[in-house]
Amino acid sequence: MTLPFFVYGTLRPGESNHDLFLRGRVQEEVPGHLSGAVLYDGPGYPYAVEQPGGVVHGELVTALPRLYAGLLADLDRLEDYVPGDPRSLYERVERRVVRDGDGVAVPAWVYVAGPAVAARLRRRGRRLAGGDWRTRDR
Repeated sequence: MTLPFFVYGTLRPGESNHDLFLRGRVQEEVPGHLSGAVLYDGPGYPYAVEQPGGVVHGELVTALPRLYAGLLADLDRLEDYVPGDPRSLYERVERRVVRDGDGVAVPAWVYVAGPAVAARLRRRGRRLAGGDWRTRDR
């Protein structure tokens, strides 16, 4: 299934992994937000953890169609996501993400913390108030 990606951390424009992974591979990047999740510090990179009432801010990234499969594979590796592997740091899930400009909700791939990571973060992680990686204390 070809979906846009919702990025909320180091893949956002101006952040460390944006140019390494996305430059020249996308046709559109628009601000958006994911409801039902909160953001935790990695440290060095964030984790979205699903939680009712939360919101995470980021961008919806639409890949160039001819480059989609390669980008998907590269992002899965970056996020240490292996389908079905409980040791994965992240899980890639389909969620509805709202485009900030027009309020339209679209299905998108989102990398959320894997179950073991999410449980650890809920117990003793540092939650980022406001759900925006760009406003974190550096």
